[in-house]
Amino acid sequence: MRPSLRSALAVTAVVAVSACGQFTDPAAGGGSAFPSRNLEIMAPAAAGGGWDLTARAMQAALRDDKLYDKAIEVTNVVGAGGATGLAQLLSKGQGDAHQWMVTGLVMIGATERAKNGSDLTQATPIATLTAEAEAIVVRSDSKYQNIKQLVDDFKANPTSVKWGGGSAGGSDHLVVGVLAKAAGADVKKIQYVGYSGGGETKAGVLSGDVTAGVAGVSEFKANIEAGQMRLLAVTSPKGASDAPSLKEAGYDAELMNWRGVVAGPGLSDADRTAVVALVDKLHSSPKWQETLAKQGWTDFYKKDVEARNFIANETMRISQLVKELGLS
Repeated sequence: MRPSLRSALAVTAVVAVSACGQFTDPAAGGGSAFPSRNLEIMAPAAAGGGWDLTARAMQAALRDDKLYDKAIEVTNVVGAGGATGLAQLLSKGQGDAHQWMVTGLVMIGATERAKNGSDLTQATPIATLTAEAEAIVVRSDSKYQNIKQLVDDFKANPTSVKWGGGSAGGSDHLVVGVLAKAAGADVKKIQYVGYSGGGETKAGVLSGDVTAGVAGVSEFKANIEAGQMRLLAVTSPKGASDAPSLKEAGYDAELMNWRGVVAGPGLSDADRTAVVALVDKLHSSPKWQETLAKQGWTDFYKKDVEARNFIANETMRISQLVKELGLS
């Protein structure tokens, strides 16, 4: 064999050239370098929810601002508060930078309860994207004028206060747990009613079935403005115009219902860097910024190592809280 041909074959054996002109070492696994084919974004919940809206907003920004020149597909995988979708990503997305999944705070509690051996730190964190503060409200004719009065009664007699919000173990339930811990109350004595959606939570507050309601600030906005509910506190670092944050009220408690994006495990350094760079462009794109304003989402952007550290810390914090609440 001529030396020139032998050299060419040796190079071919070591390096594969993708359609985008990027180079991948086949021995490293993971297939073609990113980006080389269609992008799949999983929303690990039913259509219409927060994760689904986020996935489709990402799809629109990448497409409309021409940041990705191949097809972008959004799929819904329903089950176990996102734990089913995470398990699928971990098993089928190994080393594949073209498989993404929208995730968030709720998934940490869901995986802790599912006990299927999966947790969010096993995926490749790419970025956190948005966050929404939670609100604590009572009916407008409630005797509680401020959060301290409500918490004082709760501490003195936990069963006298019935809390209402989304499903058990979700962000609303976690807010009550964080507040109870900060106030020195017994988290195991929390009386919590888990509703299937924001509409049922609002009905529970207005009917008097629950003493206080917890949900995203936007869920209660219309009722507060109509004078049907009183806002007692929010869970963001800073308070609202008409109510303090829990920290401002004297409780060392903060919880934001954040959302972000992860990829499958085992990405090469090159692929991870390329994916982070694309999400960086997504975050600064006009379409995404327009979506943040339209949806009322708070920009909560952390990327790569910062996102990894944040998700790791949140996983430890929320998993421990779920155990303390007796939910796992």
